[in-house]
Amino acid sequence: MIPNSNISGHIPVLHGGIFSIPNMGNDTIDFSSNVSPLGPPPRVRKAIQYNLDVLQTYPDSESKNLRKALQDYTGISSSRIVVGNGATEIIYNFCRAFLSCKMPVLIPVPTFGEYEAAAKLAGSRPSFFKTMNLTDDIAPFLSKLPRNGCVFLCNPNNPTGALVSSKVVSRIVREAKKKNTLVFLDECFIELASCGKSAINIARRNENLFILRSLTKSFALAGIRIGYGIGSKNVASVLNRIKIPWNVSGFAQKAAEIALSDLHHLKKAKMLVMREATFLYREIGKLDGFECYEPSANFMLIKTESDSTLLQKKLLKRNILIRDCKSFRELGNGFVRVAVRGRKENKKLVEALATL
Repeated sequence: MIPNSNISGHIPVLHGGIFSIPNMGNDTIDFSSNVSPLGPPPRVRKAIQYNLDVLQTYPDSESKNLRKALQDYTGISSSRIVVGNGATEIIYNFCRAFLSCKMPVLIPVPTFGEYEAAAKLAGSRPSFFKTMNLTDDIAPFLSKLPRNGCVFLCNPNNPTGALVSSKVVSRIVREAKKKNTLVFLDECFIELASCGKSAINIARRNENLFILRSLTKSFALAGIRIGYGIGSKNVASVLNRIKIPWNVSGFAQKAAEIALSDLHHLKKAKMLVMREATFLYREIGKLDGFECYEPSANFMLIKTESDSTLLQKKLLKRNILIRDCKSFRELGNGFVRVAVRGRKENKKLVEALATL
């Protein structure tokens, strides 16, 4: 049996996390996964513990209660919301539904690799715009916007941490609309961004804008896989129609509903991230051989004079896992990314880097 050409050429994207390295020890501190350092809301843990009967029941395939909770949380009608088994599922479904081999796709790089992988799997051949800060390069970027195509954006951008203002996002969406082009905006880190503002209000007025969100980062629910997207009724309808049945487990739906009601926990998480990100930026910035990109959310990109793979291996000997960024297009092997964690763990990272 021979798979179609798009599948045969597909290369899975590399990611961080404790399972990215074979035989990872249980005592390893994971700085490679950008998850809220505060962990999930305590009420979520209790909800899973006391709702074990969900195990024997098929989940609601339409996630109606969760979409209603998301409607209350975002102020956007549930008819414009799609829920996925993590944000990544929605990326792939979006590309499968709206991209084709004839559609031009533009991706600023370096950025999250799944946009490129999903677009290629759908038959598209993306073009790339190199920038470490899109705001600084907005004029040439706008000149590259394709006609009758799609552009992918990540805000704040992973891995650079660069944050684009609502004014700039609005400008991109407006110019894309003139060219009949879709804008896919990944806001999975926006809730933990120091001064970032969501483009949800822009999506209300522009049907060519689709926003991706996740509970993985903001509410630390990485293990149960839950993400959602906001778009026009037409786009949401298509994505809800093509997703696989029962794509989101009952546990994930219940956990997400409860997490969304705990805004106090989210506020505490954001305050912790802002304080600890400042600490890491200041302390690592003092060390010779490291240049930090100013963080805007719960992770930070670092340019290092050392080989990034070698640096990762040295830190692993000290039970510290960082993200080697050589797999990000246009970065090479001189960059690493670290997540923002609690002060005790952050100090261990700084101390380890200081001795290398």
